[in-house]
Amino acid sequence: MKKAVIIGATSGIGEEVAHLLLSQGWHIGIAGRRSDRLEAFRLKHPDKIVTETIDVTHEAATEGLLRLIQKLGGMDLFLLSSGIGRQNKNLDPDIELATVQTNTMGFTRMVTAAYHYFKNQGDGHLAVISSIAGTKGLGTAPAYSATKRFQNTYIEALQQLAYMEKLNIRFTDIRPGFVATDLLSGQHHYPLLMKKEKVAKRLVDALLNHERVVIIDWRYRLIVFFWRLIPAFLWRRLTVRTRK
Repeated sequence: MKKAVIIGATSGIGEEVAHLLLSQGWHIGIAGRRSDRLEAFRLKHPDKIVTETIDVTHEAATEGLLRLIQKLGGMDLFLLSSGIGRQNKNLDPDIELATVQTNTMGFTRMVTAAYHYFKNQGDGHLAVISSIAGTKGLGTAPAYSATKRFQNTYIEALQQLAYMEKLNIRFTDIRPGFVATDLLSGQHHYPLLMKKEKVAKRLVDALLNHERVVIIDWRYRLIVFFWRLIPAFLWRRLTVRTRK
């Protein structure tokens, strides 16, 4: 019986991935901040789902993750789907710091806990949902793009560490572009907006095939390819933004 833990499964991509894994016979442990949503999800599949209320920004989140793994009876796959991000051209410090708290501090807290668990177990699959925003520093969302670059690099470093320690841990970094979820609800129009169902399906395929880095949708792969070719003196003159 395959067992997966998904952090951030009460909405969006994480919730869709949970549905797909359930349909393929997995047992899952789901976590998020909204206890009512977790319980509503569990009641749909009470024999296959266990839950734990976890806020990744709290120090107690690590203990919550370990409790969830214990309830599930083990963990083969860990997927971190929680994260926040907003445009912040005015550099509101509260927005920037909240983004760093979740996408950097919370990310590190959860990923290191999962790594230690798999190290002690002897194997496992550690996956995260980051973003193509980590490719370049985006002036409209400084903290978001910076924290996503942090996530990309951190997973790369953990893969090297696992090799150094001769561990059988697999890593997957999922990098979507704009996805139609609650995170992007608001006044802005986002180009090339993808449906969360499509993203989740591609994500699950990548996990099952143990792919290392996945940029979802050929259009975003093309964008990232050209972004990487733009020299710094030209990039700072570009305006990368959404429309209201």
